[in-house]
Amino acid sequence: MRWKRAAGRALLVLSLLFAGSAGAQAGEPANGSDDRGPITLVTGGDLTGYLRGVLDGWNVRHPREKVTLVELPDAADEVRAQMVTELRAHSDRFDVLNIDVAWTSEFAAAGWIRPVDGRQFPLNRFLPPVVDTATFRGRLYAVPYVTNAGLLYYRKDVLDREGVRPPRTWAELRHLAKTVAPKYGLDGYAGQFLPYEGLTANVVEAVQSAGGSVLAGEGARVTVDSPAARRGLSFLLDGVREGWIPARALSYKEEESRKSFQDGRLLFLRNWPYAYALAGSRASKVAGKFGAVPLPGPDGPGSSALGGSNLAVNAHSRHPRTAAELISYLTSEPVQRRVLTEGALPPVWAGVYTDPQLVRRFPYLPTLKRAVLTARPRLKSPRYDQVSLAVQAVMHDALLHRRSTDATVARLKRELSALVGRG
Repeated sequence: MRWKRAAGRALLVLSLLFAGSAGAQAGEPANGSDDRGPITLVTGGDLTGYLRGVLDGWNVRHPREKVTLVELPDAADEVRAQMVTELRAHSDRFDVLNIDVAWTSEFAAAGWIRPVDGRQFPLNRFLPPVVDTATFRGRLYAVPYVTNAGLLYYRKDVLDREGVRPPRTWAELRHLAKTVAPKYGLDGYAGQFLPYEGLTANVVEAVQSAGGSVLAGEGARVTVDSPAARRGLSFLLDGVREGWIPARALSYKEEESRKSFQDGRLLFLRNWPYAYALAGSRASKVAGKFGAVPLPGPDGPGSSALGGSNLAVNAHSRHPRTAAELISYLTSEPVQRRVLTEGALPPVWAGVYTDPQLVRRFPYLPTLKRAVLTARPRLKSPRYDQVSLAVQAVMHDALLHRRSTDATVARLKRELSALVGRG
């Protein structure tokens, strides 16, 4: 998903959280040690470089509780792999972890991160859907730090010339992608359809936009075999069969799809907000010629899969109280503004999205706020990594080989049920 790259891969950028131990009272020392002291924050690569400046502000004021930043590789799968290796070994090397929102349930179920006392953080000031990404089985295990939602980018100059508005429904999108795009030598529509995490996001968005789901009950039940879910999957499968989703899009991740749109080869693009600034840059062939709206759905605006990152505390951290105070700092309004203005990442504070000065500088903020408010977390499951891999493999095969919706649903149900344990 991608904010994950330059904004996106930087879907991770900090981390931390609070609470007593997984079974201890909030604020109790971990492992019998002092609960205050120096800590380590681990994150994926900070591509914009703003994070060190933010942490410098903390370190100046907390000389005895300094934070050391550890940056892992940019790729989210490598970040997860290195974090999991340390956590499985009960290592206290990383105190605070900046984790993809989709990992929260998995890490919490495994006992790797501590529960959080939500009273310590201004959760009521956050965009409501982002808080759900930090919960597992009704309990808060992390604190939202960065959010994200997919948007539909469109060629405003082309639609204006045709005298039509941006599509609000799948039928409108399909019609324009099939009829208008060829007139201008453009491909119709693309998302991220290579078999990786981005494909999971695209699939989940299509299914939930149609009112369906892939899993339910915190990942305990497979629900993909429903009329609504079938309708969502058919949107993607039919698009490839009919050609308004080009075959080349099956090799697109965030950057490939962004470059295709930015180079003037696409009429419509589903991507994260980070693409807005790049598409409007001097190097872009569509600068001043595009717009962005919420994703369409079957009968009106659709629903995005929530991206972003949460801050969590290692269950074996020796200094959880310092970790709690660091997260309070990182989720404060001044730092949240820097998340946007210096880090190019969507903050979780609701008020930032209506600040007139910021809206002038980042005109997509109102659209992004609407998208986040109607978004839902990606598949919540203790086995998220395995579930996501299954969705990617099945859907990419179906798109590539033009499988029917019935065949795709049957295979998804079978493979997901094997992971979940029941259908």
